[in-house]
Amino acid sequence: MPENSPAFQRWDRGLGVPSPEGTAENHKLSRPFGTQPSIRPHPALKRWAILFCPAGTKTGTYMFFVWATYAICVKLHRMKNKLLIALAVMALSLSTQRGYAAEKTAAAEFKDLEAKIQAKLQEGKKTEQDLAPELKEFDDLIARHKGAKTDEVAEILLLEAKLYLQVFDNTDKGIELIKQLQRDFPETTVGQNAYKMLDAIKQQAEAKRIQSSLVPGKDFPSFDEKDVAGKPLSLTHYKGKVVLIDFWATWCGPCVNELPNVLKTYEKYHAKGFEIIGISLDDNAQKLAGFTKEKNMAWQQFFDGQGWLNKLAVKYGVHSIPATYLLDGEGKIIGKDLGGDELEKAVAKALIKN
Repeated sequence: MPENSPAFQRWDRGLGVPSPEGTAENHKLSRPFGTQPSIRPHPALKRWAILFCPAGTKTGTYMFFVWATYAICVKLHRMKNKLLIALAVMALSLSTQRGYAAEKTAAAEFKDLEAKIQAKLQEGKKTEQDLAPELKEFDDLIARHKGAKTDEVAEILLLEAKLYLQVFDNTDKGIELIKQLQRDFPETTVGQNAYKMLDAIKQQAEAKRIQSSLVPGKDFPSFDEKDVAGKPLSLTHYKGKVVLIDFWATWCGPCVNELPNVLKTYEKYHAKGFEIIGISLDDNAQKLAGFTKEKNMAWQQFFDGQGWLNKLAVKYGVHSIPATYLLDGEGKIIGKDLGGDELEKAVAKALIKN
C-alpha cells in the first residue's frame, strides 16, 4: 500500500487509531487486542510495513501487520524492562544480604568479645591493664564497622563505656564514650537513650558524693516532712532518742526478710528509747498501709509515691535498699546497714551510752 494512498493517509491521520482525545467508543472498537490504548505506532513501523507488504495489500492487512510489529516491539520492550527490574531486585537483594551479613558479623564479634571479658572478670581480672587486649579489640571492632550505624555496632561502644563506669570506676572516660555514642550513633536506639545514661551517671555521682559524707561520727542531715498520716516528721522531734532511719519498700525482698529482726529489736527496746523512721520507696499508698498494719509496724513512715525518686531517698543518695542509718541521741551516725544480731547489739550499746 503506497504511503500516499488515501487508505494510508486516513490511517496515518489516526482514523481508527485511539488517541488521548479519542472517544471511549473509538478506544474500545478500534484498538487491536493486546495493545496499549492512547499510544500510536512509531512512524518507523509504518515504513517497515511499506517495505515488507507487497503493493496492493489491503488496508486491513496492512494495519494488522503494523500493529503486529508494534505488539512484538512492545513485548520486547516489556521483556527488557522486566529483565532490568529483575537485575535491580537481584542487586538490591545481594546488597541487603551483604549488609545483613556485616551486621551479623559485628554482633558475632561483639558476643565473642563480651565472653572474653566475662571470663576475665570471673577470674578477678578487673583492671585496665588486665583487660588491655580486650580494650584494643573494642577500638578495632569500631574501626572495622565504622560505616555501619546500627544498634549492633553501638552496643560495642556501650559495653566499653560500662566497663569504664562499672569495673574500672573511671567516670570521666565512661562519660566520654557515652558522648561519643550519642554523637556517632544518633539514629540508633542506644544513641537516642544516651542522654538518659548521662543523667543517670550524674545522679549516681551526686549520690556517691552524699553517701561518702554519711559515715559514722558525722551528723545525719535533718529533714522536715509529714508522715503518711499527715503528722509532722522531723529528726528534731526525736532528739535524745536512738533512731533507726530505714529506707525500704514492700516490694523489696531483702527488706521484708530483715523485717522480723527489726520488729524484734523495736519491741524489745522501744520502751527504753529506741525509735524507727521508715522511708518507703513504694508507689502504692494503699499497699503500704495494708502491709504496715498487717506487720504491726507502729513507727512513722514517710511516703510520696515516687519510688526511687522518693524525695528523701534522693536527698540522702540512696540507690539500693535496704539502706539503714542508726543515730544516737545527738543525731550522729553510729551505724550503717546493720542487720540481724548486729542491729540489736548496736541499739543496746547506744541506749546504755545515751
